[in-house]
Amino acid sequence: MNENQQLLLTFYGDDFTGSTDAMEALTRSGHRTVLFLEAPTPDMLSRFEGIRCVGVAGTSRAKNPLELEKEVRPVMERLSLLEAPIVHYKTCSTFDSSPEVGSIGEAIRVSRTFFPDQATVPLLVGAPALGRYTLFGQHFAHMDGQVHRLDRHPVMSRHPVTPMHEADLRLHLREQLDEEIDLMNILELEGDPALVNERYQRKLDAKPSLLLIDVLDEARLSLSGQLIWDAAKEGQRFVVGSSGVEYAMTAFWKKAGIAQAGQAAPPASMKPAKNILAVSGSASPISQKQIEMAIEQGFHGIRIPAAALANTESMPQETLEEAIRILNEGDSVVLYTALGPEDEAIADTREQFSKRGIEGSQTGEFIGRRLGQWTKHIMCKAGLRRVIIAGGDTSGFVTSEMGIYGMEMLISISPGAPLCRVYSEDAGMDGIELALKGGQFGSPDYFARVRDAGIS
Repeated sequence: MNENQQLLLTFYGDDFTGSTDAMEALTRSGHRTVLFLEAPTPDMLSRFEGIRCVGVAGTSRAKNPLELEKEVRPVMERLSLLEAPIVHYKTCSTFDSSPEVGSIGEAIRVSRTFFPDQATVPLLVGAPALGRYTLFGQHFAHMDGQVHRLDRHPVMSRHPVTPMHEADLRLHLREQLDEEIDLMNILELEGDPALVNERYQRKLDAKPSLLLIDVLDEARLSLSGQLIWDAAKEGQRFVVGSSGVEYAMTAFWKKAGIAQAGQAAPPASMKPAKNILAVSGSASPISQKQIEMAIEQGFHGIRIPAAALANTESMPQETLEEAIRILNEGDSVVLYTALGPEDEAIADTREQFSKRGIEGSQTGEFIGRRLGQWTKHIMCKAGLRRVIIAGGDTSGFVTSEMGIYGMEMLISISPGAPLCRVYSEDAGMDGIELALKGGQFGSPDYFARVRDAGIS
């Protein structure tokens, strides 16, 4: 392959919303990127002229170790066979995970078997563009104008499934993977690039299992991208981390003048939507503010009953018909499962699942699949072509139930949460416009901004 055709990077995401920020970072830098639900075949890749980067969105973040291995192993095996210098297992930018659910350590253990010649796996989690920073191994995240250490973050320290009680990413990860983790700290990233590279090589020569790289600012992020890229010249490299990996690579590629070919041009014109459907399975305070503001801006808010989420026998017809009626009248709708982390609906939902014998580690998938079925039903009945899905843990299951096989960024709405074009074998779904956002992403007026987005 020549430089303009080569796949520069492949990544496997921990969830669909988490993968869109990686796709956005690559696309905005001029590298055409398509995000798939399953590892693409060569025939599928041939449909996209000039493709440079490939992503696969997964649901491993919501799974126990046994189910995680079943999902991750075949995907990573196929990605390792693509002619890409770098294969990236993408984590959430807040690294939330546990030994029981969404174990990053288990994903590393499974994935690295396909890269037997690589002794040390780089680990890069910080992403300044998203307000995520790693300093002396401690991870920090921005919220409401302040930067919080992760174990004191008002949201992530109280995550309903994987709360973060440890800010040192090395200590957090060792609970999931009992291997040596070294650190390339912020001071070791200072100085002449050649000197920094020597320090990095000395770290690699010691052969720790993983090497965490601090991230504080754009200059050192670009330098980190160079360190990872230079190592890939010796052969395909496996990397773990957030979309900070993509931000690091694109920053260095731009500086190094690596060809920017294959970018899909945005549509010449794209009109704002008259009305849209937003579906939220997120309980974060940020999503709460977005739902409340959307209602203030004219959306009709409809709460999904907790009993309906755990009911496998029937659809909540009254709720769905109300949404369809409002949409057919020309107004927008936001369907939601909870309003913030203190909503009593969370406890009610857990109780409903417990009554049906559904374990906590399975609820994300269960809720996601139900929301996906209802979303597709409403869209078809109301003839909608633009929709929002909010919630990282459930997004992959939602999109799977909608019959989507891939998506590509159209325009940026908010960092990490762009508006995308959908690819589907289902003519009714193919070409729809979809915005996916995790619980920590998007401005308070995000829903209205998606509705009103257009290119004249």
